[in-house]
Amino acid sequence: MNIATRRTTTLALLLLVALPAFAGNPAGPQQPIAVQMYTLRDAGTLDQQLKIVHDAGVGAVETVGTQNVSATELKHLLDRYSIKAISSHVQLADLRSDLDGVVAFNRSIGNTTLVVPYLDKKDRPTDAAGWTALGQELGRIAAQANTQGMRLAYHNHDFELVDFNGKTGLELLFAAAGPDLQTELDLAWVARAGHDPVVMLGKFRGHVFAVHAKDNAPRGQAEDEGGFAAVGQGVLDWNAILPAAAAAGVQWYIVEHDHPRDPAKVIKTGADYLRQHLTATLPASALR
Repeated sequence: MNIATRRTTTLALLLLVALPAFAGNPAGPQQPIAVQMYTLRDAGTLDQQLKIVHDAGVGAVETVGTQNVSATELKHLLDRYSIKAISSHVQLADLRSDLDGVVAFNRSIGNTTLVVPYLDKKDRPTDAAGWTALGQELGRIAAQANTQGMRLAYHNHDFELVDFNGKTGLELLFAAAGPDLQTELDLAWVARAGHDPVVMLGKFRGHVFAVHAKDNAPRGQAEDEGGFAAVGQGVLDWNAILPAAAAAGVQWYIVEHDHPRDPAKVIKTGADYLRQHLTATLPASALR
């Protein structure tokens, strides 16, 4: 074998060794984009839902409780598609009655963040004192979760953003909860409640674990989809929101749509939009 042939063979071998690394990350550093599995609830089996996430180029999800499977099965499916669970929506009733069980399940699937997703009407405060009391309770649960290696966050809709003498219910809740509770701001609901998402992000700077990245359609449009739109396809000003989110310390951008006609398309559209626009706003350290 002459020198030229040996060099060619060596180069080919080096390329073969390096190929899996390049193939596994074709788009460069992974960005902090996830999918809320509620978006996919009507998109076939759990296996099929996770395949949609994978095919959209997203490597993280926020689960809905246990996804109606065992921790072993859920972890198996996540691993099959190289997806990690970065958070889970857990009903307040479950956190109150079985925090240890919730923590054990989520620890088994590799998740370390629990999120209160929605308050039943019976649990919704109707005055400032009620929001303060709920905040104190969530602060206690968050502290208990922290001792077990979990953090707790709270996800808003619009009813938390009612004003009580200059403070929203959400602000009162967090003021009472203390430093352990994080927020997961749903930006479309913030806007629907009449607030500016950029201003709201600033109010919770340093305490925003994630945002739910979804959009509102123009008034009177997409009524069969609850008036929601895919990220970047509606009326929210993402050119202002994304820098504000980065400044607020947002760690994850979670694509969600409450009533999608085409869940796979919504996720692909949203993820592509975020991939394109986050590059300009995120520091290099945020790229995984």
